Formats: sequence, structure tokens, C-alpha cells
Amino acid sequence: MDSQLLLLCFLTFVIHLIGTLAYSVRIAGIRTRRIAVSLALFSILMLVSRTSNSFLGPFLAKRVETNLDGPAGALLLADFRWLLVAASLATVAGALLIPTFQRVFCRAVLHFQVHRSIPKLILHGFFKGGLSYVRDVASAPAAANVGAIRHGHGVSRRITALNISATALWTVGVFASLYAGVLDPSVRVTSSTLSSIINGGATIMMAVFIDPHMSGMTDDVIEGKIGEGQFRKAVVWLVGSRLAGTVVAQALLVPAALLIAAVARVI
Repeated sequence: MDSQLLLLCFLTFVIHLIGTLAYSVRIAGIRTRRIAVSLALFSILMLVSRTSNSFLGPFLAKRVETNLDGPAGALLLADFRWLLVAASLATVAGALLIPTFQRVFCRAVLHFQVHRSIPKLILHGFFKGGLSYVRDVASAPAAANVGAIRHGHGVSRRITALNISATALWTVGVFASLYAGVLDPSVRVTSSTLSSIINGGATIMMAVFIDPHMSGMTDDVIEGKIGEGQFRKAVVWLVGSRLAGTVVAQALLVPAALLIAAVARVI
């Protein structure tokens, strides 16, 4: 693995780590009872995560262009596999860090409630004891919360399946469109532009089905209709289905690339 690929894996890791940790904000909202502020912070994190995935495109495109006609062209598929592995590892890391970051986000929500400024919140986090606070509240996932996944669904099977599908499409979109250009260089420019359609569709699925469902569950916890334990189980199931989505993306990479190349030839 060369330094360029290592950097791309790191960027992929960070993007998916942020997306997984965003679930912590909803738990923080329930604990602080600051639902609107928590959802605003959640939306910011998800926007960063879902948008940043597109920024990988130019770096990956440059790598594809450099190796397209050389002997390394056959190894590009392995590069994309490694990037998908980084996405899966980031999801696992994010799941393990959720207990720590839900405490961090509780503090962030209360701080934002007072200062009403995202830049001030970021400066406070990095320069005014925020990093030391992370160390002080670091905690591993409770065995009871992890074991709860075996006792019934936290969310419906439909939401679980939708989250797996949306995550798989969003994860593989950029990679498959660029690999389609490797399979058929004559349409590589057209193929690369199709990634926005795939990622846009996945984002719409998340925004229309997943996010509103979790927002409704958040309100139900506040109103006492369901317990906080049930909500935590839902978060565990969503993180688990997110991990499953990154694994499914591995299986979708080549078929999706072939489909994108075929569509690019028809357009």
C-alpha cells in the first residue's frame, strides 16, 4: 500500500467515522432535552459526512488517470477494495466510540445553547479543554447495550433494510463510477459524473426514510412513549445495519461498475 492510497484510506475512514458518531448526537439530545439543538448538530455532522464523500472523487480520479494505461491498472480494483475495508473499520471504530462521544456531544449541546455559534464550539473543543474532556469521559460500550441487539429489533426490518441499502449505495457510488471508467475508458468521464446520481439517491433515502424515523423515535422518548433503552437499541441496530451496508458495498462494487459503464455507453 503506497502513501497515496494510505491517505485515501484515511480520508475514507474519517468520513465514515463522522457519519457513525453522528448517532451519538441523538442520544445527547435525549439526555440534555435539547432536541432542536441536537438535531441541528446532527444535521451538520451528517452533511459533512455525506458531502465529504464526494471530495474523494478528484483524488481517486487522479489515481485512476495515472494508472489507467500502466501496469498498475489491474491493481485499481484492489485499491477500491481497501477503501471499502477502511469504511467498514471506521464504522466499527465509530460504534466503539459512541459511548464516549455521546458524553462529549452532551457538553457540546449545552455549550451551543449558551453561545449559539458553531465556530466558537469548534474552538472550545480544540483549544479550551475539549480534548482533555474526551480523555476524562472515555468509556467502552456497555455489555448490556451490545447484548440488546440479540433481543428483538430496535427498528423495523424495513428501516434496517433501507439503511443497509442506502449505506451500500452511498459507500460504493464514487468508487463504482470511477472503476467503471477503468473497465471502459472510452466512457470514463460520463461514468464519473453518474456518481452524483447514485449518492444523491442514497442521500434522499436517508433523508426521507431513516432520519425522520429516528426523529420520531427521539420525540417518543421525550414524551415517555418509549424508553431510552429502546432508543439505544435502535441506534445499535442502525450502526449494525450501517456496517452491513459497507460490507454489501464490497459485493456491489463490480456489478455497479458494470451497470454504470453500460448506462454511460447508452447515454
